[in-house]
Formats: sequence, structure tokens, C-alpha cells
Amino acid sequence: MTGTDDINGKDSGWRGSRELWLAAARDAFVESGLDAVKIQPLASRLNLSRTSFYWFFKDRAALLAALLDDWERTNTDSLIAATGAYAETITEAALNLIGIFLDSGPFQPGLDLAVRGWAHRTGAVAARVNAADAARLGAIRDMFAQFGFDPAQADVRARTVYLVQIGYISMQVREDMATRMERIPQYVHTFTGLYPSAAELRRFHARHGHTAPTTASG
Repeated sequence: MTGTDDINGKDSGWRGSRELWLAAARDAFVESGLDAVKIQPLASRLNLSRTSFYWFFKDRAALLAALLDDWERTNTDSLIAATGAYAETITEAALNLIGIFLDSGPFQPGLDLAVRGWAHRTGAVAARVNAADAARLGAIRDMFAQFGFDPAQADVRARTVYLVQIGYISMQVREDMATRMERIPQYVHTFTGLYPSAAELRRFHARHGHTAPTTASG
């Protein structure tokens, strides 16, 4: 790396940060795919010098490796954490898991979709995706087992939960919050065989900033 200023005349006094460059790479990746994750376009996006990039990453390959690590932290780790979150019932546990996929949750469907597209091009990334899927399924399976489901039931129910959500991501389904919230009790029943209690739904709605419509009493 040289000490010369950027040829475009941008101020080289501020280099940004590793997090800033990574966030820009993530946004470009999700919006436009892997080919958009290149140093000069990212520098232009951030209005920083190209040479600033090299304070934080050795090269583009290092940035791509960081992008994969970021995906695992953002999506796989948040899913695994949700399966281990405090819950008194399997229905409450299922709500904890469903919650990460809502707009207010930590899981980023667009990032997952982009990484899965990348996996079709690169064997090493496909292996990472396969390992992440196995870890996610294992965590959901363990969640069901914790509440007394036998291994075969835990496995099939875990697959039902996970493959439904991956279907949402792959099909890029868009639902407004009211529609999604209306369907969630039925999803919980499908996944667990039980409906969440009114108290569990109230807590779930409150966590996600949703106000359920009131029904007129007879």
C-alpha cells in the first residue's frame, strides 16, 4: 500500500473502518450479487479512497471471507441462540424462533438468499452453507427434544420449521406484518401440535411492536 492520495481526489485522511467496509460489501452483495463486491465500486459507494480498503483487508478474497463469517454470525448464530432462549413451553420456544425471521428480528433473509446463490458458483461456499444448514437443523431438533419429542418427531418437526422458512426466503415472499402475525398461531400449531396461549402471543406481539386487532364482545 502506498501513502499517495486517491487519484480521484477524495480525502484520504479518513479511512472509514473495517465494519463500514464490511457493511458496504454486505449491502452491495445483497442488492446486486457477488460481482458487485469489488474494491473500487465499494470505495466509490463510501466516498473513500481505494487505498483505504487495504488498512482493513489484505485483498478482495479477505473481504469475501469476512462476508461469509458475517453471514454466519448474523443468521446461523442468531437462529441457534433463539432455539436456546428461555421458554416454558414448546409453543413459546417456537415463537422465539419465528421471531428472528420477522422484520424486527436479527436474521437477514436477503443475506441468506445471496449466500445460497453464491454457493451455486463455489464449492467451498456450498460446503459452508451445508454445514450451516446442518447446524441450524440440529439446533431446532434439540429444541424439540428438550420438550420431550422423540428423535423421529423432533427431526421431522425441525425440518418442517426450517424448510418452510427457507421456502419463504427462496421464494422471496413478502407479507405485511398483520398478515404474518395472523398466520403465526397456525404455524405454531403445525410445527408443534399445539396453539400458543393468549399470554404467549401477547408477549410475542409486544416484543415485535405489533398491536393485535381487538374483537368486539358479544
